[in-house]
Amino acid sequence: MVVVVIGDVDGDGDGPQIVAVNDHVNDHEKSIRIRALLYRCGRSARCADRRLAAGVPSCYARIMSERRAEPVRIEVDRNVLGGPLAMCSLRTMTGFFRTGCCETGPEDRGRHVVCAQMTEEFLAFSVSRGNDLVTPQPDHGFPGLRPGDRWCLCAARWKEALDAGLAPPVILAATHEAALEVVALEELLVHALDRAQA
Repeated sequence: MVVVVIGDVDGDGDGPQIVAVNDHVNDHEKSIRIRALLYRCGRSARCADRRLAAGVPSCYARIMSERRAEPVRIEVDRNVLGGPLAMCSLRTMTGFFRTGCCETGPEDRGRHVVCAQMTEEFLAFSVSRGNDLVTPQPDHGFPGLRPGDRWCLCAARWKEALDAGLAPPVILAATHEAALEVVALEELLVHALDRAQA
C-alpha cells in the first residue's frame, strides 16, 4: 500500500490528510489518483500556501510506503531549465490535470506544458483559431481568461502564436520540459518573464 501525504486539504487546521492507494492498482491509476489528490490540495489556497511556505516543491506529492521507514519520492516533473516544475496558476486553476501546474502525461494529447501569461493579442488570436479562452464555461469550472492571467498552453499553440508574432510571455520555471519537443529553449528565453533566473 502507498500512503499519500498532501497537507491540510480542507484548510481547517487539522493537519495533513493521509490517503491510502492500494498497491494492486496499476501505476497509471495510481498516478491519476495522486493527481486528483493534488488537485484537491491545490483547490485550497491555505493548503497551497503551506506547501510553498514549507519549501515543498509546488508540483510534488510526498509518497511513503508502509513497507519502508524512509520516504519514497515519486518522480518530480522538471521545467525547461532542469529544475522542479513550479506552480503556474492557482487563481485560474490551470493544467491538463487542473492542479495548477503544467504537468503532462499520456492522456494529455495536446501537451498543455507552456505556462504563459495571457495578453489581449494572444487571446484574440486563440479565439480566431477556434480555441476560445475568453468566454466563461461555468459547467466546466472555467472562468474565462483575461490579460494577465496565467494558463498552461499547448506547446503547438504557443509555437503557432510565435510564428504569427503573437506569442504571450512565458514563465520558464513553470513550463514543463516536454515543451522543448516542440519549441526551442532560445525561443522561450526571448519571451520569458523570469529570464533573469535562467
